[in-house]
Amino acid sequence: MEARISVIEKRLRNIKRIISVASGKGGVGKSLVASSLALNLSRKGLKVGLLDLDLYGPSSHIILGVKDVFPEEEKGIIPPKVHEINFMSIVYFTEDKPSPFRGIDISNIIIELLAITQWGELDYLIIDMPPGIGDETLDVMRLVKKSEFLVVTTPSKVAMGAVSKLLQLLKELKLPVIGVVENMKMAESNYIEDYVSKMGLTYLNSISFDKNLEESIGNASKLLETMFMKDFEKIVEKIS
Repeated sequence: MEARISVIEKRLRNIKRIISVASGKGGVGKSLVASSLALNLSRKGLKVGLLDLDLYGPSSHIILGVKDVFPEEEKGIIPPKVHEINFMSIVYFTEDKPSPFRGIDISNIIIELLAITQWGELDYLIIDMPPGIGDETLDVMRLVKKSEFLVVTTPSKVAMGAVSKLLQLLKELKLPVIGVVENMKMAESNYIEDYVSKMGLTYLNSISFDKNLEESIGNASKLLETMFMKDFEKIVEKIS
């Protein structure tokens, strides 16, 4: 076993629950769900970490309005606190520049980030996963053994077609799936709920499309007051 992989297990051993927020397709609101979950749990007085592992499109820092705070180096990397969340992102290493990583580079970056980050004791670590079922997703499945998966889709049949492949993979690997969140719902339809139920998985709830949500991006206080968050709190109650 590579030395860094054994270090990862030590870094994560004092975390009670690890929830990886994933999707088979980009643009479904996965990062918003991950950031909102971390924010919501931290407001309940829980110790929460948020790790943005979307190598190509990290956006949790934009959603939460993270500015002018940086990790500290001390026998690894200590995440800064943002809105009482221990926050770590690939963006600290890419400086928000294009990141055209390939193959083994992807695995090395993920292993390194997991190995050097000192989370300490947490009630929850939320991981904002990259979309799809590429190397990054497979690496998290392999390296973060305690992870539970929260899967996000939209009402779109195209989105669900991609998301279903991720769900099938999780089932085949016998990895724990908390359930599926249907985001940006605009019309009455049981399509997603029925699809998820037929797969033998849990449909957690839907989140209605919030046309005013964009105004809250970058402002955590405003985000907590949105219609999106009011719908999302019903989902958090089922998760926590």
